[in-house]
Amino acid sequence: MTLIKSMTGYGRAVETVNGREFTVEIRSVNNRYLDCSVRLPRILSFAEDAVKQAVKASVSRGKVDVYISLRTEGGEETSVSLNGPVLQGYLDAMHQMVEQFGVKDDISVSTVSRLPEVFVIEKPEVDEEQLLSDLKLVVDKALAAYDAMRTVEGQALDKDLRSRGQSILEMVAQVEQGNGQTVADYRTRLEAKIREVLEDKAIDESRILTEAAIFADKVAVDEETVRLRSHLEQMNTMLSGSGPVGRKLDFLLQEMNRETNTIGSKCTDVKLARIVVDMKAELEKIREQTQNIE
Repeated sequence: MTLIKSMTGYGRAVETVNGREFTVEIRSVNNRYLDCSVRLPRILSFAEDAVKQAVKASVSRGKVDVYISLRTEGGEETSVSLNGPVLQGYLDAMHQMVEQFGVKDDISVSTVSRLPEVFVIEKPEVDEEQLLSDLKLVVDKALAAYDAMRTVEGQALDKDLRSRGQSILEMVAQVEQGNGQTVADYRTRLEAKIREVLEDKAIDESRILTEAAIFADKVAVDEETVRLRSHLEQMNTMLSGSGPVGRKLDFLLQEMNRETNTIGSKCTDVKLARIVVDMKAELEKIREQTQNIE
């Protein structure tokens, strides 16, 4: 069963809890580390850290953006009343202006309503603990949808990486087989050349064996192919393991590239060199895909 997850994902949940409609959207793209930003209405500003912690519990890497909106059914019950003492003070002062200074008396409702603190606006107290509890329910549902999408993409990545790994293994086998033939061909050419030079003279078989052995050692790729096979096996093991593996795969791919480059530097045959180029191309595609794995 595929366990790896993609860093790219999207999840959305809309729920009405205790008369309030919460909408939570979560989306993410690739990032080296976890970078979470949360956008929410002012009334929910106190919940920002709790939301980030919920994301952190489910995600280890990626740039994650969380968007939260809140709509209250029927609106909040807000009461507006007159601030009697303040209003009376304004009116007394205005009448005093009229009596003492002869100012025109044009006092009106529109005039006094614009004065500071004439009205008392009372909003119901927000039970932050209950509000946070309600919000978390919706955040968890959005995270579940988000995680499901990342898992589906992870399955596709897993299949692709294993397929490319198998292709590289097949090419490694071709290099191993071809490398042995290269040594045999070299010995044949060497012996023919010596015979041509020496003509009828006796050929020193031990010298041919020595030269062939030196050449074989120079172009031998056994150690590199064994390590490369081991790395590919380790990659499959990582893909089957639990937890984030993206960074581990990054390091493993560096080792695989190193072995492949060494193999390429030892291959003197044109056909083998082309196979190594194809191996490098597959490794580059694996590296690109790995950048998307959590």
